[in-house]
Amino acid sequence: MLKILPKQTASMHTRDGVRLDADIYRPDADGEFPVLLMRQPYGRAIASTVVYAHPTWYAAHGYIVVIQDVRGRGTSEGEFQLFAHEILDGEDTVNWAANLPGSNGKVGMYGFSYQGMTQLCAAVNQPSALLTICPAMIGYDLYTDWAYEGGAFCLQTNLAWAIQLATETARLRGNKTVYQALFAASRNLPLTNPEILQQLAPHSFYHEWLAHSQPDEYWEKLSPKHHLQAVDLPMFHIGGWFDTYLRGTLHLYKDMAARSTKPQHLLVGAWAHLPWGRKVGEIDFGAKAASPVDKMQIRWFDQFLKGENTGLLHESPVCLFEMGTNIWRTFPKFPTPIHKSYFLSTTGLASIREDSGTLTPNPQSPVPNTFDVLVHDPWRPVPALGGHAGIPAGVFERSHLDCRSDVLTYTSEPLGEDLHLAGDVAVEIYCTADQPSYDLSAVLSEVHPDGRVYNLTQGYVHCRDVNASTKIQLQATCARIAKGNALRLSLSAACFPAYAMNSGNGTITSSDSLPEAQIITLTVNCGGQFNSHLLLPVVSEGDERDVGTRGRKDAENN
Repeated sequence: MLKILPKQTASMHTRDGVRLDADIYRPDADGEFPVLLMRQPYGRAIASTVVYAHPTWYAAHGYIVVIQDVRGRGTSEGEFQLFAHEILDGEDTVNWAANLPGSNGKVGMYGFSYQGMTQLCAAVNQPSALLTICPAMIGYDLYTDWAYEGGAFCLQTNLAWAIQLATETARLRGNKTVYQALFAASRNLPLTNPEILQQLAPHSFYHEWLAHSQPDEYWEKLSPKHHLQAVDLPMFHIGGWFDTYLRGTLHLYKDMAARSTKPQHLLVGAWAHLPWGRKVGEIDFGAKAASPVDKMQIRWFDQFLKGENTGLLHESPVCLFEMGTNIWRTFPKFPTPIHKSYFLSTTGLASIREDSGTLTPNPQSPVPNTFDVLVHDPWRPVPALGGHAGIPAGVFERSHLDCRSDVLTYTSEPLGEDLHLAGDVAVEIYCTADQPSYDLSAVLSEVHPDGRVYNLTQGYVHCRDVNASTKIQLQATCARIAKGNALRLSLSAACFPAYAMNSGNGTITSSDSLPEAQIITLTVNCGGQFNSHLLLPVVSEGDERDVGTRGRKDAENN
């Protein structure tokens, strides 16, 4: 570890003359060093230390670390517009950073969330100095990966983020009244009146996101997916099983792994968006669940910016934390096992009794054609609890929710042996509705013998067909369900305020549309020709041997 010089502040000007300010951390040593760049909108002194080591730690490993305020944030000049300037400003910043005194001309980038997005934007025009990036928790397609899920507006996370950015804008403009009102709102989520943003931040991106409820040209212009097709860089992708943007992380990784000629590595921990620790929600996943990211990034940058042989290229590129065994497992690629079906069956009382609805891996043939009726009352919508879209996110005991009469539950027999899952989870639901529009929420949980129920993964979809087969894509996962425990699928027509409620005729976007909300009655088919079922990515014994039990070096030694 090298000694560090006092922090410096330096400025550059973009091609259109806007000054951008940055803090620079340098090793106190002779020679030239690669540059690690982070571009962010939250005040550069924070430097994403909510999840990463402080920049001085990275500098002590032989790097010049640059933390920059993006346009219109912190002390940088210009007007902040969400993602609008990050491609050109990112390219200009990479070129500037590569030519800093003491730089060897090689630049890598790191950061999560917006800081992950600025990496993708900076890579679009392929500046020659940018040799590698480490995007964490990003939206590759902003519509499907960030703003909407299954066509449903991600109300709570979008609203919370919009309020955070609008509050900072008010602070930078010296508008104390607006700042105080928005700050108070941020501490009282979920809001009963989301119109506060219309009143106090009429120019927030939030209003455009609500207005563009379909994947149109608006999203194509903003989304990295539509600009990165010619980019080929080594990337270290980082995600969390309970991160609301895991879809984006996996979307980008799978795309790059399929077409890239450069190494693509993936790490997914048992984390929410932040922090990246051993506990998420109510469950402590043990010491190994704590973040190995900083050490892994140093190895990554040593490999691609210093040319050192770190051994990375000889290791399995995918490293996933398996919840339940609480160890890291490695894979040659993101798992795509053959899905095992668990079929829904019922006595028709799955909304009333826990023993009515069952999950059966091998149903008897023919299966009787039965159904359950689900009634959604907008006066008392099923509340969100944890998962990846709720605040707080993570794992929580949910037996009190499963007892509600507007939640259908289907539970398997206790498992006769451990069940290992790794990959994408989905549910195929055959149902009819009495309204032209409705939503479906699906939660997969682990049921313990004493009756405790803990969510594992979930998904949500906005439906516009009153008589259809609906596929709900749940968040990908990697977990072991222990012998003696059972699986449970819980279905409802709301998960509020994680997702905006459905009025029966579309999304409720404001308090004005609340009186239009209708009671929605759904009929879910079980058995017969159209048998609703759960699709699980079960890892077979052969696959398990291929996976092995040794995580990547830094994850294992964390």
